[in-house]
Amino acid sequence: MEISLTSWILAFTAAFVIGVSKSGIKGIAIIIVTLMALAFGAKESTGLIVPLLIVGDIFAVIYYNRHTQWKYIVRFLPWMMLGVLIGVLVGKDLDESTFKLGMVGIILGSVVMMYWWDRKKSKRVPTHWAFAGSMGIMAGITTMIGNLAGAFSNIFFLAMRLPKNEFIGTAAWLFFIINIFKLPFHIFVWETISLDTLWVNLKLIPGILIGLFVGVRLVKIIKDDFYRKMILVLTALGAILILFR
Repeated sequence: MEISLTSWILAFTAAFVIGVSKSGIKGIAIIIVTLMALAFGAKESTGLIVPLLIVGDIFAVIYYNRHTQWKYIVRFLPWMMLGVLIGVLVGKDLDESTFKLGMVGIILGSVVMMYWWDRKKSKRVPTHWAFAGSMGIMAGITTMIGNLAGAFSNIFFLAMRLPKNEFIGTAAWLFFIINIFKLPFHIFVWETISLDTLWVNLKLIPGILIGLFVGVRLVKIIKDDFYRKMILVLTALGAILILFR
């Protein structure tokens, strides 16, 4: 793979943000997807990201394992796996242009959803099984097509009223399992993971480790309100840039 300096910078920044995200700072996965799509293209980037996410997941499940609430994973995971299978079928034969438009739509839709949630006065959401099912399926589809399940899974976990550490620990195991589940589809169906992409991943691991180190400290000091507004603005701009890549 011939990779330009600009692409390497974007990819290393994305790896750094993965580390920060997996350390417990939620809501920034969209930046990762945007940077990698700018560096490598929409569909190709989906496979490149998954092994990096798994590296971050390993840290997260070790660090936050004692806080995991398995009953919520059991409730959500089967629906999410079903969504992944739907995403595999939907995304398999899409050309790059259509895939790009779909990814941009998911990114901007996620931004709107997070903005609406932040502005919503009441944080009450349905707890019926159909709510878990719909959120799980949408999370599965969006994680397969764009590695962007966060907006849907976060709303589900917020509905369960999980405290901060339980939220992080439960989400850590959920995404570790689902990212492992996605691997064979990227390798054998979409063919977006190869020895070449794994070699790129290997070179980006230091970025994840730096991000993890920084993220653990940021969790303690970051001001949530300013941080989320900044993420939403940067993400929306990034999605627009993908359209013109």
